[in-house]
Amino acid sequence: MTSPSQAGVVEKTAPGTEGAGPAGLAPRQLMWRRFKRDRTGVISACVVAFFFAVAVLAPAISWVYGKDPYTTYGLDRPELLDPLTGYPMKPNGGIDGEFWFGIEPKLGRDVLTQLVYGIRTSLLIGLAATVLSTLTGIVIGVVAGYMGGRTDYVLGRLIDLLLSFPQQLFFVAFMPVFTALFVSPQKETPTYFRVTALVMVLWLLGWMQLARLLRGQVLSLREREFVEAAKVTGASPWRIVRRELLPNLVTPILVQSTLMLPNFVTTEAALSFLGVGVVEPTPDWGRMFAKGANFYEGDITYMFFPGIAMVVFVVAFNLLGDSVRDAMDPKTTR
Repeated sequence: MTSPSQAGVVEKTAPGTEGAGPAGLAPRQLMWRRFKRDRTGVISACVVAFFFAVAVLAPAISWVYGKDPYTTYGLDRPELLDPLTGYPMKPNGGIDGEFWFGIEPKLGRDVLTQLVYGIRTSLLIGLAATVLSTLTGIVIGVVAGYMGGRTDYVLGRLIDLLLSFPQQLFFVAFMPVFTALFVSPQKETPTYFRVTALVMVLWLLGWMQLARLLRGQVLSLREREFVEAAKVTGASPWRIVRRELLPNLVTPILVQSTLMLPNFVTTEAALSFLGVGVVEPTPDWGRMFAKGANFYEGDITYMFFPGIAMVVFVVAFNLLGDSVRDAMDPKTTR
């Protein structure tokens, strides 16, 4: 038995319409055609792809540009920084042909390479947490909705309990506790462990909303005719979930994932800003905000570039999520 999402879809056009598409297009083809017509979605996808390309190509960009995010150019070359205030000698944060985005006050590190590698750090953490949270949400949401009964009750109460936590407060509180469990307070926490701890904390407190959404969807789908027909034919629960339920859950999973990633990126930046996330000297958006907050009176330029980058990234991802939802479910209205 074939579920609605697997059935062929015929796109009809009004009589006399020129350039009508071929009949019998698959759902994925129809979705792609609708998405390509959405100019906002296409532009947002290009912006998101640009950020990912910058993150992947960060070492190549640094090599071509001839700078890195760790060298203290201002300390090595005293003419770059004011000896009294520590701010760049040149206007606009030291922007010139050599340092395209200027230099950092006090230390004189290159802002462009810090921003590029900061994108790499934030996207790595956000993407890892998103993948883990999405997989966890799918498993728990589908199991709770399909099994029902006591299993649904226990998992539902677990989801409600975790959702009742004030997440931002627990993010801040859990990070030092998590790291203290494995690293002695007298020792410096390695960067790789801080990144791992951030991913784990974001994952443990980030999967519940998707699980609750999928649970409700599965509760509705399991009573549908195509699921009942699959049961009658003797299909196993795993086959029913894989062939009948999951194809009908693709839309909420994709939409929630595209909203989850920018949320994790901003949360990671907030934790680094508060000093419980990524710390010196690792490049990171949140750490740049924290440093910029101390320099804004004398050099607001240092905070300008990471601020614009984060706003553009979050807006583009949110618009992309809306466009994906509209393309996959044309009955929705933005």
